[in-house]
Amino acid sequence: MLKLTYTENGFLLEHLAQSLEEWVSARMILALRSGTGFYLEPSTASFLLPADMPFLSDLEKLARTENGDSLELSFCDGEYVEVILQGTWLGAESDSEEGIFVTLMSDRIEFFLCKLWQEAHLSASVLND
Repeated sequence: MLKLTYTENGFLLEHLAQSLEEWVSARMILALRSGTGFYLEPSTASFLLPADMPFLSDLEKLARTENGDSLELSFCDGEYVEVILQGTWLGAESDSEEGIFVTLMSDRIEFFLCKLWQEAHLSASVLND
């Protein structure tokens, strides 16, 4: 399962070994016990990856053969590729811009996507320093 945590400063992508059902149940119990809001809905999320990343074409092939409709790549321009994911949005309120997006895909695609995202952020942080 991939988990994208959206905050006011950006987002963090993580690969979790826990099942989607177990994770959502644990979050619901946490919200109930802490008295916080809990909103859940099917949704989409997207983020950008540099178009010149190595192995991006391999991700595109995997998305076509293994994934179904959970992942789509949109080549927006010469610099970036938009990664569009189908999954579930969890937030404190229905209109919250901060929250967590989770999606379930094949293990290979999840691992590959997580590694590409990490590599893109590592490269960006090196360039900014």
